[in-house]
Amino acid sequence: MNARLSPVRRAALGALKLAAVSLVPFLLRHDRMGGGIESEELLRPLAPSRPWVLVSGRFWQIESASSEDAALTDSAEGTRGQCAPGMVEVQGLMKVDSANGNVELLQDSTCTDWIDRDFPARCAAFDMDKWRGIARDLPTASMHFCIDRFEYPNRKGAYPIIAVTFYEAESVCAARQERLCTEDEWTFACEGEEARPYPYGYARDPKACVIDRPWKLFDEERLAVRDSALAVAEIDYVWQGEASGASGGCRSPFGVYDMTGNVDEWTRSVQPEGYRSIFKGGYWGPVRARCRAATRAHNEDFYFYQQGLRCCSDVPPADQDSSTDQAR
Repeated sequence: MNARLSPVRRAALGALKLAAVSLVPFLLRHDRMGGGIESEELLRPLAPSRPWVLVSGRFWQIESASSEDAALTDSAEGTRGQCAPGMVEVQGLMKVDSANGNVELLQDSTCTDWIDRDFPARCAAFDMDKWRGIARDLPTASMHFCIDRFEYPNRKGAYPIIAVTFYEAESVCAARQERLCTEDEWTFACEGEEARPYPYGYARDPKACVIDRPWKLFDEERLAVRDSALAVAEIDYVWQGEASGASGGCRSPFGVYDMTGNVDEWTRSVQPEGYRSIFKGGYWGPVRARCRAATRAHNEDFYFYQQGLRCCSDVPPADQDSSTDQAR
């Protein structure tokens, strides 16, 4: 891979660096939920402290001592339905934007305790009764699909793969005869029919999901050659994620885990304009980390230290035996 950054990548990473700089005064003022900024020097260790492995010659993943077989997790969770092993069947009515308003903005109107309303706006608590009153009159769309229970590679106890582009994420899912989730599928699997702001409810909880951990300044130049020792050392320096399923409270109404926080996840846009590549869920840092929030600023070739994916699929016919589906 060329060590020089392309103009597109340089612009994207430059924007992230600018955002990081702009966050410094905000994070120094607002440390209520555990988020903040670590005032370490820009010196970096020469080697990672965690057992990182290069997957398929492109992606990075921390090697796990053990992970749970999907069949055991399926049996314990009871949410697989007609889906392939390791997936969750999601079905119901999703609240959608309309002339009545944008659902995320309507949700904002019920926040009773803003940590900060400026970028990257975080709400500590929403008024559940007020929201339910608003949501009751919102139009809905019928949804029915399968989604990975955990971030890819979708095994409890395994760490998510990171530093993957949108196109690569599409290929990873296609190799399993699946696809990237649309942003609407992802959102509904996170918030449920009630359209909760967080997968676990209405009060932001850094103990439930992997969120609001201190911001670390990063050196994007070290990430330019993705498969290099320099890149993995930088990834290790900033890494604050956890293995899939480590936070048992980070569970959506449908039984899908780690949807907010831990790592950003690629989804496919449902908007007629802009990039097809959309991030959902946020990551471990002090960001929005809500079910409705989305990041639309990055093109399909973008990769970074805190983003991965999960896959979706259509629900197979009821008479199709999914117990012998492809290995996961």
